[in-house]
Amino acid sequence: MAESRSALPEPWLRGTLTEVPAVARAVLHALELAQEDLHRWCGGLRAEQIHTRPAGLPSVGFQIRHIAGSIDRLLTYAEGQALTEAQQQALKLEAGATGSTQEILAALDAAVSRAFQRVRDLSSQDYSAPRLVGRKQLPTTLGGLLVHVAEHTQRHVGQAITTAKLVSASKAL
Repeated sequence: MAESRSALPEPWLRGTLTEVPAVARAVLHALELAQEDLHRWCGGLRAEQIHTRPAGLPSVGFQIRHIAGSIDRLLTYAEGQALTEAQQQALKLEAGATGSTQEILAALDAAVSRAFQRVRDLSSQDYSAPRLVGRKQLPTTLGGLLVHVAEHTQRHVGQAITTAKLVSASKAL
C-alpha cells in the first residue's frame, strides 16, 4: 500500500476539463480523485484483506462496490429516472465478500468511466430542475444530486482508506 502522494496535484488543480461547466467539472474532479486514491491506498491489498471487516467495520471491498453502485444510482435519479431491478439487485450484493482487489477496482474504473459521460451529458441542463430520490420520492434538484455524487463518493473513499490502513497494519493478515 502506497504511503506517499503522487507528484501531481489533485485533479481540481491540474487545469483539466475546462470545457465542462464548473459544477460538473468539480464532480468529475472528485470522481477522478476518488479513483486515484482508491487505487493508491487499496490497490495493494490481497483478496483476503479487501474483504476483512476490522472491528466490525464494512470491508474495503464493500466501500468500493458501494461507491461504484451509488454513483450509478444517484446519476439515474439525476437523469430523472427510477432505479431498475438490476440496480436494486446490485445494491443487495454490495456487502458480499466476492472478487479480487483487481476485479473490484476494475468495476470501479468502469463505473467512473460511465459516470464521466453521464455527468457531461447532464452538465448543460438546469441544475435547479427538480428531481426525486428513492422509493419515498424525496425532493431535490439536479444540482443537489450532482454535488451529492461527489460528497458521498469522497465520504466512502475516506472510509475505504482508513479501513485499508487498519487491515494493512494488522499482524493477523
